[in-house]
Amino acid sequence: MSKVIGQRTVIGFDFGKKYIGVAVGQELTGSASPLGSIKAKEGIPNWDSLGAYLKEWQPEIIVVGLPLNMDGSEQQLTLDAKKFGSRVAGRYGVKVEYQDERLTTADAKERLFARGGYRNLKKENIDAESAALIIESFFEANYG
Repeated sequence: MSKVIGQRTVIGFDFGKKYIGVAVGQELTGSASPLGSIKAKEGIPNWDSLGAYLKEWQPEIIVVGLPLNMDGSEQQLTLDAKKFGSRVAGRYGVKVEYQDERLTTADAKERLFARGGYRNLKKENIDAESAALIIESFFEANYG
């Protein structure tokens, strides 16, 4: 049974060719928490790792960050992120939405540094924090 809009669980992915950041968010609070990252090979994720996150959190929506150029145009990585989203939707039967992710990496680094200094700026932390920001910007765009 699906949950009411506004009370759904959302998983966010910060797509990358080698690592994919993962976060979970709740529509009710409009907030998200970083979970970690999944290794990928040429943009193809470790499906077991990805599936474990989906099984644990059972999201109603998946949000994939779209890496656009600063002028809003698409690049190869944008197309790769869309292909990743399509594969996830097809494999797991969960609705996939896309969210502009311009500037999320810079914002993620700022947030991590504020919480823990340079030691906090590990790639896995940045990817997961970026995924949380992608979810939060999705909430702002749709419910803000």
